[in-house]
Amino acid sequence: MCGIVGYVGTQEAVPILVGGLAKLEYRGYDSSGVAVMQGEKIVIRRSVGKLVNLQQSLKEKELKGTVGIGHTRWATHGKPSEQNAHPHRSKGCVLVHNGIIENYQPLKHELEKAGYEFHSETDTEVVAHLIDKYLNKGQGLMEAVRSATKEVRGSYALAVISEREPGTLIAARSGCPLVVGRTKQASYVASDVMA
Repeated sequence: MCGIVGYVGTQEAVPILVGGLAKLEYRGYDSSGVAVMQGEKIVIRRSVGKLVNLQQSLKEKELKGTVGIGHTRWATHGKPSEQNAHPHRSKGCVLVHNGIIENYQPLKHELEKAGYEFHSETDTEVVAHLIDKYLNKGQGLMEAVRSATKEVRGSYALAVISEREPGTLIAARSGCPLVVGRTKQASYVASDVMA
């Protein structure tokens, strides 16, 4: 079990993401991380251990941006480490994931044959590379997420951002909880209403 949050709006994303993660820390305390669209690039910050470690990292080097995603992890695939912490990236596509991708091994082998390199022991990185594969085929972010989720088996909740579509956050779920909130100024996603 992990916790995910996402935000697109007019306010700075990091305080909103960290506030949401604080309410989700019961869902995972092995590591945490955030990714924020900062200008034209997505910047990721991850830490091992409790959320306070990520908060300290964010105080040392601030992230600015109004679009972002966050994650608190309870390790399932791969040991607790910064390398295995979310968010995960494939080029300009970044995502967080709650759940288990049951067919990640065969998908990983196919992606490795296609030239993708893996930097973690997680099942999540497979999904990031799958989405990137479809983005490279010319699909938009929403369609690429839809195409990738047709290939995976298991349960998941995803929040995905991309440098190709800087003001967009795509969320998808199958079997895992995911709630969406909207106001006139912002949209939110989280794996629990409390966040």
